[in-house]
Amino acid sequence: MTDSTSKHSNALAFLLSRSSTDHLVEPAPDKAQIAAILSAGLRAPDHGKMRPWRYIVVKGKHRRPFAELVTRAMKSVDPDVPQKKIEKRLHRFSEMPMIIALGMHIEPGGKIPVIEQEMSAAAGVMNVLNALHAEGFGGFWVTGEFADDPEFLATIGLNPPDRLAGFLFVGTPERAVREARRPDISDYMAFWKSEPVSFGAES
Repeated sequence: MTDSTSKHSNALAFLLSRSSTDHLVEPAPDKAQIAAILSAGLRAPDHGKMRPWRYIVVKGKHRRPFAELVTRAMKSVDPDVPQKKIEKRLHRFSEMPMIIALGMHIEPGGKIPVIEQEMSAAAGVMNVLNALHAEGFGGFWVTGEFADDPEFLATIGLNPPDRLAGFLFVGTPERAVREARRPDISDYMAFWKSEPVSFGAES
């Protein structure tokens, strides 16, 4: 741990140590573990108690059929998709120890703006990633152009206006996760002092 993080509380230092990885092997969380981990997603801010989170867990023998649904959706969206890309997705979705489809139950005509419902769903995913890290597992958030395919969504149990925020690949890191190099926070924060701020990231 770097000197900059060693000054923080254990909890904050832990959060600062999280990095994504798709180098994942068995074991994945068991039934009780994944239920507890996904419960962290339900602790996300949720204006209006819209509860948009829908987590579809895929594991074991069901991974291959799910991967085949993915590739079918890819071909539906783009009939000219390269075969190499099809094979890569088929392999990844078949071999990951666990996949979580990140459903969003959205109410377009509800009392809360759609973007706030989407942000609550995304905040839930971040909580899940942190919970995976806390329990010794790894996660990787991916999406794809096929994720909006109506037939794919219906086949996994999501019907309009429900949508997908992507997928989490879940398992045990194959090796120690190298801490990703992060940008300097000084480029992404500013103190407002009664006049417009500027950010180093935009210079």
